[in-house]
Amino acid sequence: MKYLDVKHITFAHPQFFWLLLLLPLLLYWQLMYTKKKQPTCTLSTLKGLEHVATTWKIKWRWILLACRLLCVVFLVIAMARPQNSRINETVNSEGLDIVMSLDISGSMLAEDFRPNRIEAAKKVAQEFIEDRPTDRIGLVIFSGESFTQCPLTTDQNVLKEQLKNIRSGLLEDGTAIGMGLATSVERLRNSKAKTRIIILLTDGVNNSGLIDPMTALEIAKAYKIRVYTIGVGTMGSAPYPMKDQFGNIHMQQMQVQIDEQLMKQISVQTGGKYFRAIDNNSLSRVYKEIDRLEKTKIEISSFKRYAELFLPYAMLGLFFLLLEVVLRHTVFKSLT
Repeated sequence: MKYLDVKHITFAHPQFFWLLLLLPLLLYWQLMYTKKKQPTCTLSTLKGLEHVATTWKIKWRWILLACRLLCVVFLVIAMARPQNSRINETVNSEGLDIVMSLDISGSMLAEDFRPNRIEAAKKVAQEFIEDRPTDRIGLVIFSGESFTQCPLTTDQNVLKEQLKNIRSGLLEDGTAIGMGLATSVERLRNSKAKTRIIILLTDGVNNSGLIDPMTALEIAKAYKIRVYTIGVGTMGSAPYPMKDQFGNIHMQQMQVQIDEQLMKQISVQTGGKYFRAIDNNSLSRVYKEIDRLEKTKIEISSFKRYAELFLPYAMLGLFFLLLEVVLRHTVFKSLT
């Protein structure tokens, strides 16, 4: 099968294939030569020859020309020197360990993002995951408390499925930034990766949780974990869905409050960076910027092996040449 493995066959001297352009000339010359060599006679009428059957030799004499053409084709392929090439690649990557910490509090349902903040955050998080196939990525969610939605993994399908299942209301409501950060640090505490990163996204101010954000910050610093913080929410107020006493949903404008001072302090002291996202496009740009800042080092060592395949093609060419000679001087001798 290696002689038919087109994907891995290369040619050391492909310029010899230009010789195949001579095949039409060879065909034309052979037909003209055969026509001139055939004896002719002039008859006044062909009525006497109407019932003369054509012999099988005349019907099958095209085999001689086919053998000659196949001989030329296979010899040209042999001269082009076909080779079967196999590339062995060894991929060495210094993957990063990343935990994405996502706020799922009730305020993340605000619709200053399309369709709302939490769905917009999930969409760009999924794109970020797909762009980093060699990294281990985990997922932590928090509101009034925190929870590990997915531990560190390279299985993108599992991670994206867990991301898809996130919705507001899974945890007690509130904004426990300290708990979200502390749980993320715990996921990375025993990691052996050279680079450990947390991407913490929130739209509010810390107002609950058992761990203070500054305490969580000190823990992150102790383990040398870099934290990128993202504040999501438009400037001013944003439309938020509210239920009335009858269960009907109405949009109500609510003031956007993000503790940017705390976010900046966490990112600066851990060597990260703070970003503010005010709409879907700016949020997408934030994740692309983080992706650009935290590149994974990948080294690919490749080794290419060649196996010469010209001999079978040369043998086929000689076979068809010999076959033509034998047929011409035996079976079709009377016609040539």
